[in-house]
Amino acid sequence: MHDLSIRNALIHDGLGSAPVIATVAVGDGRILYVGDDPGPARRTVDAQGRVLMPGIIDSHTHYDAQITWDPLASPSPQLGVTTAVMGNCGFTLAPCRVADRDLNLRNLTYVEGMSLESLRAGVDWAFESFPEYLDFLERRGVGPNLATYVGHSSVRTWVMGAEASVRAARADEIEQMRALIAQALDAGAVGLSSTTSYQHNGEGAVPMPSRLASDAEFHALVSVLGETGRGMFMMTKSSDTTPQWLQSLAASARRPFLAAAILHNPGVPEAAFRDMDGIAAGRAQGLPMYGAVSCCPLKFEFTMREPYVFEGLRSWKPALVARGEAARALYASAQFRQSVKDELAVKVRRVFAGDWEKVHVALVGDQRHRALEGQCVARIAERAGVHPLDALLDLALDDALDTVFTAVLLNSDEEAVGRLLAHPASIVSLSDAGAHLTFFCDAGFGLHLLGHWVREKGVLSLAQAVKKLTSEQAALFGIPDRGVIRPGAWADLLLLDPAEVGRSDPTRHFDLPGGGSRLLTAARGLHGVWVNGRLMADAGGPDPEAGLPGQVLREFAR
Repeated sequence: MHDLSIRNALIHDGLGSAPVIATVAVGDGRILYVGDDPGPARRTVDAQGRVLMPGIIDSHTHYDAQITWDPLASPSPQLGVTTAVMGNCGFTLAPCRVADRDLNLRNLTYVEGMSLESLRAGVDWAFESFPEYLDFLERRGVGPNLATYVGHSSVRTWVMGAEASVRAARADEIEQMRALIAQALDAGAVGLSSTTSYQHNGEGAVPMPSRLASDAEFHALVSVLGETGRGMFMMTKSSDTTPQWLQSLAASARRPFLAAAILHNPGVPEAAFRDMDGIAAGRAQGLPMYGAVSCCPLKFEFTMREPYVFEGLRSWKPALVARGEAARALYASAQFRQSVKDELAVKVRRVFAGDWEKVHVALVGDQRHRALEGQCVARIAERAGVHPLDALLDLALDDALDTVFTAVLLNSDEEAVGRLLAHPASIVSLSDAGAHLTFFCDAGFGLHLLGHWVREKGVLSLAQAVKKLTSEQAALFGIPDRGVIRPGAWADLLLLDPAEVGRSDPTRHFDLPGGGSRLLTAARGLHGVWVNGRLMADAGGPDPEAGLPGQVLREFAR
């Protein structure tokens, strides 16, 4: 007798094959049979003709901290994600010496928009080295399957301490980093991650450590991948990173290379396509390069206490260290305001490029300003005869910095985003699940792809979209026996109604350690999520009896 039988399902196998109506039988966590009725099962689900596909593989998450107190990695499994890749951008909890733990958390608070109080209250530091971190996760158990990068910034801090964000590394320090990366790969890291992005600053506006790495350091570290024949390299690049430099790193790595984040910016509309052209040129040279693109508009919810959207501006650096009355005085400063206006006048790629018509007042604290809710900052400024920055800061100051703003800044041009999604070198990614929790929630990116881009826009067929979310991801990361529906594969499955699938608007919840808040979205049209054959969620939400059926993935195809 089988453990599970899902009958009358329209099977999309993840490989792009034509769908077929069939039954999938599961036993011991794996798919045993795909075809006609295979006989009795302990649990039978009638799919009623709904789509059954492999579970979504989310290749860009930051659950490294949250997973230590929330092994279910919520909300991802209830949004169709059965495998998550953590540790992107070089920001990982391990390796981390005891003396550097609070520094690590303080940096995460800034670079990934996390609550320091929640991190201090929640993180379970039952490890120091990267192998110990993976061992800890295995002992604890996990809900979804997890693969983890070893992070460049964490490796640099282990070797250099606080100086990791101050100076270049010496030759002997680079050798120590190489040894740590080799150790992590041997223990089961999926690869090495890093960043050069100007947006990535830690506490006190200090650059995250990898941003101080020299060209020689980068090449020495990525070459460990090629020497060991293991892992892949992911890089969140800066706005001025050249395709030639990325190609040179890919040549040194001799392993799959995923460049992030390829997002469309209306201020410099061709920049994302130049990135993809550079990646395509590398592929033409035989380099296994890919570009991480998002299917979601990048929508932020923020206040001037946590103004993440502006933090990539060099002129904003004084505000990163100002608090309380010092922050208010800075926001009121004509000199500070002019420096920000001058920088915004130069059109280059950044998270915020002066798109004031896309910034709205969502919620005010003082009822005197209630009439402004829902209004565009650009229109408010036009009526007042002032620059939009002045309008925004004047309102925030008069509202005790309680004003909640929303901004749709990147990926707002759907024609352009559609072109990126259809590019043969693109990997649909960049959910950032587990990070920026107070600003947005894109953990349901896969459901958005299936609903908006397949059903509503017709940019991709359902078979194409399923393949991008499943087997393409598994093949890139070398994850064996996942991302497909076939006998012998692990039973990571997603049952959905294609006429309804999607995600809800975000709502704010106060469920983090210490009462911290985050935005969450709910699934639409989702009727079942199974991880290794165990039901994690259905149309009613998470299954309270799901347990922790996931695996810490440590073996990857070379």
